Amino acid sequence: MSGGQDFVRNRLGHDPNDAKLFDLALTHASVGGDSYERLEFLGDRVLGMVIARALYERYPREPEGKLSRRYNALVARETCAEVGRELGIPALVRLGRQARDDHAAQSENVVGDVVESLIGALLLDGGLAVAEKFILQAWGDYLDEQVRAPEHPKSALQELAAARGLRAPVYETVSRTGAHHAPVFTIKVSVATLGEASAEGSSKQDAETAAAEALLAQLK
Repeated sequence: MSGGQDFVRNRLGHDPNDAKLFDLALTHASVGGDSYERLEFLGDRVLGMVIARALYERYPREPEGKLSRRYNALVARETCAEVGRELGIPALVRLGRQARDDHAAQSENVVGDVVESLIGALLLDGGLAVAEKFILQAWGDYLDEQVRAPEHPKSALQELAAARGLRAPVYETVSRTGAHHAPVFTIKVSVATLGEASAEGSSKQDAETAAAEALLAQLK
């Protein structure tokens, strides 16, 4: 479809050879039949490799721990979703009726997954150099804004507990709600004698991170 080709050409910076591949990259499983999931699997690995190499070259004196913190922030679902919204993905993703009614196009999981599936499509259609060029351009501002390595909230909370001679934080799943394609997890984190906090997220990992961040904020 010409609209899809225009999107790939103007927003992804690539003149597509196989337009159907990019249609597939925008197709959610709720439509029925083939979906973007296999392309997402591929794109996730390509994104990780390109970001890891970019950080390795950009910060030649940083140890592995700091590079890992930078990496985790850049490939996080939230960052992928932000990139996707900047690209206009919510208006382009193809959804089944129920998923549309559930506003899946606004889900961080769906938007982030589509970004990774598009990276997979770029790799297959244009090669690694094309996929890498897109990633470095789309993630350019995020790479530039990382003046120093961010400390992950879960790591910070664990270090705080250890510094006070306490056991490691305990994370508990309180509930899982929402549709299958747009789940909402509620996680509670507690540290003996320090306190506890709960938070929601579109994945267990995201909810745990938000809960740790909430507890840290209480302790400041």
